[in-house]
Amino acid sequence: MADYKNCMKCGTELLSDDISIYRKLVNRGADEFLCIDCLALQLGCTREKIERLIQYYRESGECTLFR
Repeated sequence: MADYKNCMKCGTELLSDDISIYRKLVNRGADEFLCIDCLALQLGCTREKIERLIQYYRESGECTLFR
């Protein structure tokens, strides 16, 4: 069942950026998501790197997920 409110790993309440970056980096059609911290662990990078990517996509105006 789709859960757009909580991280599927830790249960943290999700924000729109959590959902958007998960869809951008993992699966565009996902209906369950990881928060930014859990996604960073899964991808083997830092939260800051993911936050920089979010900022990049938002500023580029090219990605409809970050409008």
